[in-house]
Amino acid sequence: MLRFHRLGPLILSSLLLLVVGEPLLAQEGAQEAISPADTGWLLTATALVLLMTPGLAFFYGGLVNSKNALNTMMMAFVALGVCGVLWAVAGYSIAFGDSGTGLVGDLSMTFLRGVGVEPDGTVPHMLFMAFQGTFAIITAALISGAVVGRMRFSAYMAFIAIWGLVVYAPVAHWVWGGGWLEGLGALDFAGGAVVHVNAGVAAVVAALVLGTRTDYGREAILPHNVPFVLLGAGLLWFGWFGFNGGSALAADEVAALALVNTLLAPAATLVVWAALDRARVGKVTGVGVATAIVAGLVGITPAAGYVSPISALALGGLVAIPCHLLLHWRARTRLDDSLDVFAAHGMGGLVGALLTGVFASAAVNGEVDGLLFGNPGILGVQALSIVAVMAYSGLMTFVVLKAIGWVTPLRSTDEEQGMGMDLAHHGEEAYASGAGALLLLDEELNGTSSPAGEPSRASSTRAS
Repeated sequence: MLRFHRLGPLILSSLLLLVVGEPLLAQEGAQEAISPADTGWLLTATALVLLMTPGLAFFYGGLVNSKNALNTMMMAFVALGVCGVLWAVAGYSIAFGDSGTGLVGDLSMTFLRGVGVEPDGTVPHMLFMAFQGTFAIITAALISGAVVGRMRFSAYMAFIAIWGLVVYAPVAHWVWGGGWLEGLGALDFAGGAVVHVNAGVAAVVAALVLGTRTDYGREAILPHNVPFVLLGAGLLWFGWFGFNGGSALAADEVAALALVNTLLAPAATLVVWAALDRARVGKVTGVGVATAIVAGLVGITPAAGYVSPISALALGGLVAIPCHLLLHWRARTRLDDSLDVFAAHGMGGLVGALLTGVFASAAVNGEVDGLLFGNPGILGVQALSIVAVMAYSGLMTFVVLKAIGWVTPLRSTDEEQGMGMDLAHHGEEAYASGAGALLLLDEELNGTSSPAGEPSRASSTRAS
């Protein structure tokens, strides 16, 4: 009796802790689930990936002629707004919401419902959402390289808005959000299929639907600013450390592996591409070097956390060959993929995804082996994922463009293309001479004037 009297308070306090204290313990455990190191790295990686879109603007902007430079750069920058907003409104939920079908996420997280600072793995949920949002932004912006110089800016904005929701988000769900390709074991560490194959195929379809530029095949269309192209490639490489390294979602050995591979693979691509350029034209070109860097970065993207550094070197060197050949073959065709989005991104992502199935090693990634390490079956899964993404992206891109075309013209007029997309769609020029750049309004571009008694809304923007 005395013994029970002494043990009674202890038993009661233990029961009270189980009943009342369980939520407190759960809350404490939730707080402990957030890793400061992982969170800090993903914060940095998110900023790095966001920087890639302005980097893409410089890369693409330097490749076009001067009358279209501003419009080309604006196509990348406007994606920051359009795709960023729609990712928060619905895209994130479609990509990462729960789904019983494996095809598309539900709408439970629309308008970021339930997306707060609670843990998602070892990082805050809203940080994971933001990181993934930067991928959605640049994927849509990549497509612009196939339609520069001829697609109306308003139609382009409508296109990337719809495409991000009905094409990018479902494909992201398939591979990363618990969808059917993830269930099959498809390997795509940071977006070889989700980002690059997806955007590359969409670019080809968009180029075919839009048709060629008015001056395509009639006169040489040369890059107007190669230093911009090199600057853009450098910014992309810098940001890509966050793109691939951040996809580990932790500050750990996998992130280190992905970052090192992101350094080595493009270096190998650059060397092989330079040799190919030298053999073909006798010179190593700045545009060639910049394109090689991008192709190598694309190639290593699906493999970054799955292959060894030596395999990354081999992968980077191999990717250069088909991308280089396709780029120069395309230039002799009537396909006006203006900035060779498919040659660099589509082909680079395709080859990189397949080579991931060749070089993957459980010894470095702790997950799965590839063909060279006794697992040939993974190649079939990789091939299936590529075919599925290509088919869906191609079909849905065609449908989206045709639907928009029924509402508003997709293509600028021949007169607007001759004038330049900068003036026709923005009333500004990338480069001004004299005192400043003149902001031109629609009535002035069309040769009309304001009614009598009404002041002109045009204004001069000083350049210096």
